[in-house]
Amino acid sequence: MPRLANIGCLATCANPVGQDDIGLIRDAALVWRDGTVRWTGPAAALPAEYEAEPARDAGGGLVIPGLVDAHTHLAFGGWRAGEFSDRIRGRGYLEIAAAGGGIASTVRATRALDEEALLARAHEFLSGMVSLGITTVEAKSGYGLDLETELRLLRVYRRLGEMGPARVVATCLAAHVVPPEWSADRAGYVRLVTERILPAVAEDGLAEFCDVFVEDSAFSADEARQICERGCELGLRPKLHVDQLSGGGGAELAASLGAVSADHLEYVSEAGIEALAAAGVVAVTLPLATLYLNQAPPPARALIDGGVAVAVASDFNPGTAPSWHLPFAMTLACTRQRMTPAEVLKGATRYAARAVGREGELGSLEPGAAADFTIIDAPDVEHWLYHLRPNACVAAAIGGETLHGIRRKA
Repeated sequence: MPRLANIGCLATCANPVGQDDIGLIRDAALVWRDGTVRWTGPAAALPAEYEAEPARDAGGGLVIPGLVDAHTHLAFGGWRAGEFSDRIRGRGYLEIAAAGGGIASTVRATRALDEEALLARAHEFLSGMVSLGITTVEAKSGYGLDLETELRLLRVYRRLGEMGPARVVATCLAAHVVPPEWSADRAGYVRLVTERILPAVAEDGLAEFCDVFVEDSAFSADEARQICERGCELGLRPKLHVDQLSGGGGAELAASLGAVSADHLEYVSEAGIEALAAAGVVAVTLPLATLYLNQAPPPARALIDGGVAVAVASDFNPGTAPSWHLPFAMTLACTRQRMTPAEVLKGATRYAARAVGREGELGSLEPGAAADFTIIDAPDVEHWLYHLRPNACVAAAIGGETLHGIRRKA
């Protein structure tokens, strides 16, 4: 039964309520067996039965639950660096999309890659995430927008989950935008999603969630409701991209559908916040996207004060958040969303796990949870997120199995 010793500060994130309650324990120890946490607490209170167990040395660092990135678009073809310059020159997101750029350009590049090429790219990205201390990643399709390519992307995620190095939770985002070949028949594309793509995904068990981008340039609330209700019939729980570019009652829609999460929320209304809180929907904020799009961030303080659990994710994608650096997104959540470091850590661990249906299993270090942990070279959470570095992660483990960096204690 291994134990982690010489922990300067341990954040268990064990409490399911309280955005800023991260369960801090100074001079701590952690014990696990068969990939599951058995005990956490002050090192001085370590039960005698564990004292002779083999110890691994945390080097006096900060130990946190393995980070959970609850919103990524992991597998795709190509990049969109030209749009970066276009936006700096003043071209808007919708203007770029109308000219054939944006999501449509990534769809063209993604359709051109076979499964092995997509797998190799996504595996490289995932390895980079793990090096930052990310142990679980939600991964969306949505760059196929036809039956063949959507299934190809989701098969890539299934294979990544089997081969590692991180845990992968798959989401079907076939309703990302209406692809150009269906622009004259929106209803026909919605039927393709509801009658062919979602049933095929469910039959093969390729995803757990069904997502829809609800926006004037994507899908209406009525279309999203139709797609999500069909997904629910098939056992795919709803997640929604809402209120990102404009306010349209997206949060209220997510609440009415019983969505697991409502993501983006830059334009969420007071009524939307109340609806999310009442329905227990997690708000997933995406600081990198607002940075790259030069948008005002979502009102995280109002969400937290209104009783909504707020998660923080990267939104890694080739257009509006071309970085998988979740710790950087966490620092941005502090500086731009006015969340405290403790609130942000809870948002990238326990509440992120809630946003992917894994609360109590992942995102916390408490008896019964998976022994997924990350060791950070910092004395505490405040110093880690304040002192921005390329990478402060010195070790990470999934189910107690070392991925890199940890050493046995002499």
